[in-house]
Amino acid sequence: MKSKDGYLEIPSLKGKVSEEEWQARVDLAACYRLVDIYGLSDMIANHISARIPGEEGVFLINPYGMMYEEMTASSLLKIDFSGNVVSGPDFGSLGYGVNRAGAVIHSAIHEARHEVGCVLHTHSWASMAVSSLECGVLPLNQTAMRFLKVAYHDYEGVVLLDDEKASLVKDLGTNNVLILRNHGALIAGATIGEAFNWMHRLELSCYAQLAAMACNSPMVKVSERVLEQTWNNYQANTRRRFGDLEWPALIRKLDRTDPTYKD
Repeated sequence: MKSKDGYLEIPSLKGKVSEEEWQARVDLAACYRLVDIYGLSDMIANHISARIPGEEGVFLINPYGMMYEEMTASSLLKIDFSGNVVSGPDFGSLGYGVNRAGAVIHSAIHEARHEVGCVLHTHSWASMAVSSLECGVLPLNQTAMRFLKVAYHDYEGVVLLDDEKASLVKDLGTNNVLILRNHGALIAGATIGEAFNWMHRLELSCYAQLAAMACNSPMVKVSERVLEQTWNNYQANTRRRFGDLEWPALIRKLDRTDPTYKD
């Protein structure tokens, strides 16, 4: 496969897939670019996936070998719940396929949680650090109080076997956030915009927690009543869905800087 101006020359799928699939591809490619812009990517590692409205048993995910900053709508792979590639570009001698851990983690969540439209997994330094702390995420500030009741999943090794699917699904439950102990973070959002919003705020909470803990000074305590009240203010039944306002603005941000994610 050839490259031009630092981008792989991948034929556009626009007009060759359904309008619903194309929009999902554009939004997912945008999410990859934004995760990189906000400093949450890890070269070619990690994965973000999205459902295709109207299609069951498949989802979109990144080819293992491309950087987040170069992801495009047409470069994404469509795979089934067994990790098989249903459709995607021919990467020629590069031989890019599916990251096995990505196939296992994302298929487990999408198959079990039909309301989840996007699964986002990162290895940022902040979330990795907090995932290694016995205390987990602490409700030290208003932003972090949103994560008062996140879920946790104990480390079982690199996620390569389908055997771990059951424990991943059980530990996530109905939550949006799963801290993968000694590993990183996983978000399950109804939309791509919602998933990005959850991850961005989780990362801010992790940064703030690590900074506060590094000061080696007593923490200000917040009452359980206020913690619960604040957490409840972040729930779906008390406010609009996260990302609904932010996502269009984030798309405009990308369009101003590098609109090639739409290719």
